[in-house]
Amino acid sequence: MNCEETIDQPVILIADDDLTFLHTLATSLRKRGFNPITADTVFKATSLQQKHRPASAVVDLKIGSESGLRLIPLLRDANPNIEIIVLTGYASIATAVSAIRLGARDYLCKPVDTLQILAALNINKPSPDHAPIPEKRMPVNQLEWEYLQKVLLEHQGNISAAARSLGMHRRTLQRKLNKRSGSR
Repeated sequence: MNCEETIDQPVILIADDDLTFLHTLATSLRKRGFNPITADTVFKATSLQQKHRPASAVVDLKIGSESGLRLIPLLRDANPNIEIIVLTGYASIATAVSAIRLGARDYLCKPVDTLQILAALNINKPSPDHAPIPEKRMPVNQLEWEYLQKVLLEHQGNISAAARSLGMHRRTLQRKLNKRSGSR
């Protein structure tokens, strides 16, 4: 769902595999005078950025089976001044640090609304009704899941190697990972 670009409408690339979120955010941005271009795969996002040269990008941490972090250097190589925001439903310190080191401007936890995204991109300031949600303490089971994700990332997604590193059985690790991803 791409709009024709005009000079008056800044182009924002949205890369997310959640089609409902993708459509909702694009519609909201369009109503605010932006020209959103959308991609549900890393490949499509790369193709669109080459064609449209967006000034900003909103990238989900996980796009299908791929990491949205892969997109950051590709976008920055094409446009060193691009403002990139990484969104995730499963925030962790490790992925936040990785995103920022790769060149993302900010790292936001879902659920997030359009005004929070625009504020993070420093495009508009949020109204008091849409102020950022205060940080809450993370539940222990979420901390565990994020640590498991960090270890899995360190082992390039190899569950057996990650399980050995954690000193647990591979099936136990798989159960813990599937339990959390099923509640997404």
